[in-house]
Amino acid sequence: MQHQYLGLAGVASALALLAACAGGIPLRESQQEERDRFTAYSGEPINEFTWLGRYDGWQPISRDELVVFTGVSDAYLIKVGPPCDNLQFARRIALTSTAAAVHARFDSVIVGQWRCPIDEIRKVDYRRMRADLRLEAQSRKAQAAQ
Repeated sequence: MQHQYLGLAGVASALALLAACAGGIPLRESQQEERDRFTAYSGEPINEFTWLGRYDGWQPISRDELVVFTGVSDAYLIKVGPPCDNLQFARRIALTSTAAAVHARFDSVIVGQWRCPIDEIRKVDYRRMRADLRLEAQSRKAQAAQ
């Protein structure tokens, strides 16, 4: 009988630890750097962007933010509201649209069974970001060669 109580105590301790961690899993350092980079290259909030019914890719950058790539140089930083707060674990997304555009505060990102309202959209200067990253890489390569 005593072993049963010890087992339950162990399970209770594990559940308490999981509950404490559930409040917020910290971003990995590289994911935090990536989020900071996209944020640095994003503009002011916009109301909408043109949507032709498809995207070239997407990338979660935080618990409630993702970047959607709609073309070679077109990227949008999208912040969603509840119930979505674990985008980094999403495997697939879909976007709703209205009249060939995705609108902040009207359309949603769909993740599994969840419909996540779009709180904010920011255009990312993705072309400039890639150019700066190339220059950074060239500079590191030149320094390493010296």
